[in-house]
Amino acid sequence: MARIAFFSTQPYDRKLFENASDKHEFEFFETRLREQTVNLTQGFDGVCVFVNDKITKEVLQGISENGVKLVALRCAGFNNVELRAAEKYGVRVLRVPAYSPEAVAEHALALMMTQARKTHKSYNRVRDGNFSLVKLNGFTIHGKTVGIIGTGKIGQAFCRILSGIGANIIAYDKYPSDDMKKLGVEYKELDDVLSESNILSLHCPLTPETHHIINAQTLSKMKKGAMLINTSRGKLVDTSAVIDALKTEQLGSLAIDVYEEEEKLFFRDLSEKIIRDDQISRLMIFPNVLITAHQGFFTQESLNEIMQTTLKNFDDFESEKESSNEVSCQLIKDC
Repeated sequence: MARIAFFSTQPYDRKLFENASDKHEFEFFETRLREQTVNLTQGFDGVCVFVNDKITKEVLQGISENGVKLVALRCAGFNNVELRAAEKYGVRVLRVPAYSPEAVAEHALALMMTQARKTHKSYNRVRDGNFSLVKLNGFTIHGKTVGIIGTGKIGQAFCRILSGIGANIIAYDKYPSDDMKKLGVEYKELDDVLSESNILSLHCPLTPETHHIINAQTLSKMKKGAMLINTSRGKLVDTSAVIDALKTEQLGSLAIDVYEEEEKLFFRDLSEKIIRDDQISRLMIFPNVLITAHQGFFTQESLNEIMQTTLKNFDDFESEKESSNEVSCQLIKDC
């Protein structure tokens, strides 16, 4: 029976996992796994972490010395794990490569539609007895050009949704999808996608190459007044550059479910505390900015898929089986 320490645990994680298996023993910690909390891993065979846990070289050395031989990610992304160090210290890294891509794609749709039709503002007005339509004029997405950066599983799900709406879809990806081409998606160079899109949505993984793919230079190439959506990874976007683009109205609107410094904020109730992050505080002042707190994945269907895959990863680890969910330097070119 493997002993697994869960980090960054929310109430829904505990509810989901605590009685899910009698093959393994679980202990749940609300704190994130980082250098300061490595001591909590003593006596465990593996750790189960989420997007904002920092699995650095120092953390991997520390947990390895404590006998931990597994890092199980409750997510698809693995940019928070130093894979070279994991290999060096003999720690296996397993992830959940795909959990309901439709959930994140549908959340991107929700953000896009909310910004396009200003339904969030209408909701608040009506609750205050204000039924005026003044300043609620939106725009129709049908016929607009929507640019997609990254057409993996989530990007493809979003393309299928956009096709049903009647949007003109263009995309940038190093590895174009034949299925998306058949759907009518036109692949173009990044500069062309930037300059032609009325709406730009990010669906690419975070790698050294895509870090701050949206920056002052790329923002200047975008169509003036375009909408930017990010439901992928916060560090794809240079927040300072986006703030400047919003101030000059080069960027027409912003809708994000992720933020580059989100580990200090998201998944926590800070309603009675001072938010010391000046950049997100500045973003929240703009009337054309919509922020949700990394909830794109958060559906019952996704949680069930995460649970089932994570439990299988535990089983494969304990039985020393090879796993298609394993992430290693051999599989990742950027490692």
